[in-house]
Amino acid sequence: MPLFMDRHDLAGATAEDLAKAHILDEEVQEKFGVRYLSYWFDYERQAAFCLVDSPSPKAAEDVHRESHGLLANQIIEVKPEQVRAYLGRARDAPLGEPYVETAFRSILFTDIEGSTALTQRLGDAEAMQVLRRHDDIVREALRETEGNEVKHTGDGIMASFTSASRAVGCAIAIQKQLADHNSRQTEEALSVRIGLSAGEPVTDGGDLFGAVVQLAARLCAHAEPGGILTSTAVRDLSMGKGFIFIDQGEVALRGFEEPVRPYAVQWSMEAPEA
Repeated sequence: MPLFMDRHDLAGATAEDLAKAHILDEEVQEKFGVRYLSYWFDYERQAAFCLVDSPSPKAAEDVHRESHGLLANQIIEVKPEQVRAYLGRARDAPLGEPYVETAFRSILFTDIEGSTALTQRLGDAEAMQVLRRHDDIVREALRETEGNEVKHTGDGIMASFTSASRAVGCAIAIQKQLADHNSRQTEEALSVRIGLSAGEPVTDGGDLFGAVVQLAARLCAHAEPGGILTSTAVRDLSMGKGFIFIDQGEVALRGFEEPVRPYAVQWSMEAPEA
């Protein structure tokens, strides 16, 4: 089937807008025998580009017309080798996720509750073994969900994702694995808070900074032990993925002038709702 690329000039659009439009395309594409493979968003030029397998340009446009009405300004047929040469590997965009290779990220923080008390109770050597168990669980979940460990924070781990739903899935996997560990090792039980946010962090020297990172850290600190708190952006970008989000109302977080509305992720019937 031919491969096409289209261009949309969308003044004022955001990566979240494109993510939501992509969800709508996915919902109706089969009706027209079309498969939208990926998309990119150029912030500076306010232009979006879609890569699509389609029997014709008209069929690709028919999907856009029925799903959200954002018709392309231009559509051309391309060869796979052209896509690889100009844009790198033609990869599938995560369904409904903002795909901005160099900018948009979902940020995850973990924080071990009572790590100092754990050391006092078990001693340095045994406490370190327990803390390593946390690290192993988090890193295993990151591998399974394509997350990237940014740094170890002493009492937790900071990670980033190109997909909001994978970040939420990772957080749930971590809490489930910790619950399993705690059921078998009651003397070495670990209680961990997790916070998630999404946006465009500042990159410097392999580390990430900025408001999106600060928000994830504050949400982590505000979460109940054993809980997961997300920002509104993460919740919105993960809608329709089967997750249960519980509105926590507006809260004041240190360093943020305006109240923030976090959402708790229900990962088990016993999980706290914050």
